[in-house]
Amino acid sequence: MVQEYLEITIGAVLVYNFVLARFLGICPFLGVSKRLDTALGMSGAVIFVITLASLITSTIYNYMLKIKINIFGSEVGLDFLQILLFIVVIAALVQLVEILMQKLSPPLYKALGIYLPLITTNCAVMGVATINAKLSRGIFQSTVFGFFSAVGFSLALVLFASIRERLELSQIPRPFQGMAIALITTGILAMAFIGFSGLC
Repeated sequence: MVQEYLEITIGAVLVYNFVLARFLGICPFLGVSKRLDTALGMSGAVIFVITLASLITSTIYNYMLKIKINIFGSEVGLDFLQILLFIVVIAALVQLVEILMQKLSPPLYKALGIYLPLITTNCAVMGVATINAKLSRGIFQSTVFGFFSAVGFSLALVLFASIRERLELSQIPRPFQGMAIALITTGILAMAFIGFSGLC
């Protein structure tokens, strides 16, 4: 039991990191990582949304979508509603985060800009919910996986933001300035995370 959760934890954070191994959630990763403070704010929002989304979508999947109903003598599953229901849950959670952030931290809300609503369409959030459903994980397992996947996303985001802040003070050749050096750095970080692939 402990080993199973340890595998989920290490796998979600390091081995199968959503940004650097699965390449999901690249939009906010590249967009919000110019400054460390905005990266930390986005990390908090993503951890909150992915963890709660994992809990709620797993509950919906296990108690509603797995059920087969009898229609005119044939059993029909409700699996086809999975994506639709997951999107509704994620959108509602992002709206909640947006409202809370607007009230509690207006400067951070302005700094995150368009990337905060983009969490709704962030494929990392949907990816976590879909992977949990595909592997038929229980509610607690799904929540643990969601939390640590978000921690892995945040780790990658904060590491990348720290590197980008240092790169601003460096003398970079003109052809590599801007997004070019950001993509090269992302590739190097992804290669570094490949080293964790033997852990699980």
